[in-house]
Amino acid sequence: MSNVKALPPIETAEPGGVAPCCPPLTERPLTAGEAEVAARMFKALGDPVRLRLFSAVASHEGGEACVCDISDVGVSQPTVSHHLKKLKEAGLLTSERRGTWVYYRVEPSVLAAMGKILISASATAA
Repeated sequence: MSNVKALPPIETAEPGGVAPCCPPLTERPLTAGEAEVAARMFKALGDPVRLRLFSAVASHEGGEACVCDISDVGVSQPTVSHHLKKLKEAGLLTSERRGTWVYYRVEPSVLAAMGKILISASATAA
């Protein structure tokens, strides 16, 4: 049994809107809980193979990719499966089995939240 929690999407009052898991870095210091959530997401992307897999899914036509289309990242299939599992555990990907293949999608709410954290930090630095 894993003790890793997936990050749930956080909906705002706006239809289809997303509230970030954490405030922009320039708004106020993060709480311990906010820092834990953000660190889990960024840690999952800290591995080059995971970052390549995440990018392959995010940039794939239609917003989802079959594992058969993204597994050419220079490691064995079991290692690809391990990294995809880590991305799912961090709440960055969702998956759906269709027949013998698994299709992965990027969690748009989490991606938007990560972007909001970083964009505000880079805008202030510029």
